[in-house]
Amino acid sequence: MKHPKPTKRTPPTHPSALAVPSYHRILVKHGLIEKTLSIPDAYKVFLKVGADPEVQNLSRKVERGNKMKHVPALYLATAMALQGMTKPELEALKLRIEEKAVIP
Repeated sequence: MKHPKPTKRTPPTHPSALAVPSYHRILVKHGLIEKTLSIPDAYKVFLKVGADPEVQNLSRKVERGNKMKHVPALYLATAMALQGMTKPELEALKLRIEEKAVIP
């Protein structure tokens, strides 16, 4: 009598990690937003971060070969630019974004 072969299943990914968009995770990881910020507001902040001249300059210099897990190509350049920034640079970026939020 043959025994059925056990099927190999991929391990389930943690649902809460994939429930939020990657841009939200990127901003939280670098301390630019709180984890509790709503997804639409996080997207607005991400657009401001991507429009920042310093981030744009760094994203042009980023090597294209390096990939980050769970980050779509659309957000990869900004994520890599943020990863290359130092703590003081990230704090300055956070202040610039907050100033833009105050100005209507």
